[in-house]
Amino acid sequence: MSTSDTDPTTPRRNFYGRLKGKTLNARQRQDFDEVLPDFLLDGVSREDNPERVMLDIDAIAQRKPLWLEVGFGSGEHLVHQAKANPNVQFIGCEIYVNGVASLLGKIRREGVENILIHAGDARDLLDVLPANSLDKMFLLYPDPWPKARHHRRRFVTPEHLDPLAAKLKSGHEFRVATDIEDYVRQTLEEVPRAGFTLTEAPEDLSTAWEDWFSTRYEQKALREGRSPHYMTFIRD
Repeated sequence: MSTSDTDPTTPRRNFYGRLKGKTLNARQRQDFDEVLPDFLLDGVSREDNPERVMLDIDAIAQRKPLWLEVGFGSGEHLVHQAKANPNVQFIGCEIYVNGVASLLGKIRREGVENILIHAGDARDLLDVLPANSLDKMFLLYPDPWPKARHHRRRFVTPEHLDPLAAKLKSGHEFRVATDIEDYVRQTLEEVPRAGFTLTEAPEDLSTAWEDWFSTRYEQKALREGRSPHYMTFIRD
């Protein structure tokens, strides 16, 4: 393990958005107490790792490919992929407490074991992932931050994309799905600048991946008349 060049004395980052929704029920609270400890990815937060020491990927992935989903929502896609790919180690990142609770319930019911959870800011995780450690990355229906003055908060900005590009192996996939036209625009502008190549023609983004699992966020978008867009980028 090596020490990150991230300065531990730098000011803490601002986080925008909801951290928690409705009160957790008794079963969800029990899952946090009994299920989460077995799936929690340690050493990510500044509280747990103030010196920003890099994670031991060999210990985490155990020589398996390592796939990351940022903002897993309720965890439907993450659990689907974990069940379909038992020889892959997954990391799911989600700061929204109720989303983590939903994932924990699915893990318990489905019996999946190849998921680790970072219940916090994705930027903290990217700080401590070693270079070239990820084999695939998913960004599915991220917070759209629709107001123009908030576009800098979107994930598809250099603050997130530059470290992601350093962590994803060359020649490997970064998948983005969104139903927001302006998010598509910004994604097509910003992601290639960070060192990625789009595999589809920009006018042909309506076909889902063969292994796609349509989430409740996508179903809501379809009911409300918005069209999903599926973008696959390859790290240069």
